[in-house]
Amino acid sequence: MYQGAVLAVSAWASLMRYAAIHEPVRPMLLTPASGKALSRGLLDVLIRAGLIAILAIACYWVFHPFLNLMLWSVILAITLYPLHARIARRLGGKQGRAATLIVVVAIAVMLVPVYLLTMSLADSVGPALHTARTGQFHVPPPAASVADWPLVGPKVFGIWTQAATDLTGLAQQFAPQLKAASLTLLGKLASLGVGLLIFTAALIIAGIFMAFAQAGQRSAVRICDRMFGPERGAGIVELCTATVRAVAQGVVGIAFIQMLLVGVGFVLMGVPGAGLLALAVLLLGIMQVPATLITVPVIIYVFATRGFDVATIVFAVYVFVAGLVDNVLKPLLLGRGVAVPMPVILIGALGGMVTNGIIGLFIGPVMLAVGYQLFWQWVDDPPSIPAQVPEPIDVPGSP
Repeated sequence: MYQGAVLAVSAWASLMRYAAIHEPVRPMLLTPASGKALSRGLLDVLIRAGLIAILAIACYWVFHPFLNLMLWSVILAITLYPLHARIARRLGGKQGRAATLIVVVAIAVMLVPVYLLTMSLADSVGPALHTARTGQFHVPPPAASVADWPLVGPKVFGIWTQAATDLTGLAQQFAPQLKAASLTLLGKLASLGVGLLIFTAALIIAGIFMAFAQAGQRSAVRICDRMFGPERGAGIVELCTATVRAVAQGVVGIAFIQMLLVGVGFVLMGVPGAGLLALAVLLLGIMQVPATLITVPVIIYVFATRGFDVATIVFAVYVFVAGLVDNVLKPLLLGRGVAVPMPVILIGALGGMVTNGIIGLFIGPVMLAVGYQLFWQWVDDPPSIPAQVPEPIDVPGSP
């Protein structure tokens, strides 16, 4: 009888365990008091989230006019900081003096060519106006070989001949196009002047950032720790810094190489204003504008003045290829020293430039590099799933 009672109790316990495992979860019924507390807490959370969203939008609205300026300042500070650190060591650790020296030298290097170019244009405007007023300006007739140019030869020869014989009539014929081109040129010059002022202000602010670089680096690490986790924050900051420096050095380095190659060709061919044209190639390269805007008109000018011979053909081929050398150097130099594949940096630079202009050239690679790293960290660190240990089954009659 004792064994029968034990078997009955064991069977009842197994049945209860089975029922507890397989019984469906019943929804918890809320009392009126608990439902009111839940709705009040949810309303409080929604009100706080709305106030925070309004504050964030208001802060962005106030800061938006200075956004590009601050981004340029951060980019310049990150790019120039290795030079700043070397100068500061030689000055006995004087961070402020080193930053001031870099800013003054950079502004001088930037403004001296602009001043010389402005004075040269001002000196040439006076004689040009005097020539136009006295009617002494004459266009020389084209050479007979111009008509033999492929595709455009006859049309260029006709327009050039009309300019040599009836310049006033030609100007009246193309007056709408000349007016539109003049307005576009004036707009570009105005935007260039505004951009120069913004770049100068960005250099000054970048000097302040470099003087307090250590505190800024600690703040950046704290922000990234809060956003991406303590184990990833420092790595994300280092990746962003290396990406900005690689893109900046790659862009400026490629533009400088292109300027040297094109400038050598201009000097050897004796092109007027070869130095200024080479400087224009450098500026276009930094702005990621094709250098063919300079090289193609120069090639046309050389053909028009010297005709077709071996020297001019070699010059044309060399300068045209030199103007396209950035397409070969970008995949080689962009992304050096960054723990991200080069195609990621290149795609980020090109996509950022298309969507956000020159500043997107730096922001695009940073965003794509950070996203690439976070994605692969997520892939390589799957969530751990605890192993499920099956519960022992009580067999009736077992001891």
